[in-house]
Amino acid sequence: MQLHIVIYGQVQGVFFRSNAKDVAEKLGLVGWVKNNPNGSVETLAQGTKENLGKFLTWCKRGPSGAKVDKVEVEWGNRLENYDNFDVIY
Repeated sequence: MQLHIVIYGQVQGVFFRSNAKDVAEKLGLVGWVKNNPNGSVETLAQGTKENLGKFLTWCKRGPSGAKVDKVEVEWGNRLENYDNFDVIY
């Protein structure tokens, strides 16, 4: 399965990406996370539905210092395959 998430709020400058990478790797997920120019954080993760659900739960609150206002979620089937979970700069 694949999960595409865009997170809005105070989510940049609070180590959201590095923490998301740590959480994703602990859950055995692959994909990526990046900052967007509009101040949001975007991530695409692939793995089991159960672990993607756990990742989504984490993304809805983020790391300490983050203030998540809104989360856009899109579930789907894998369109491409990733080997790791990467932070895109």
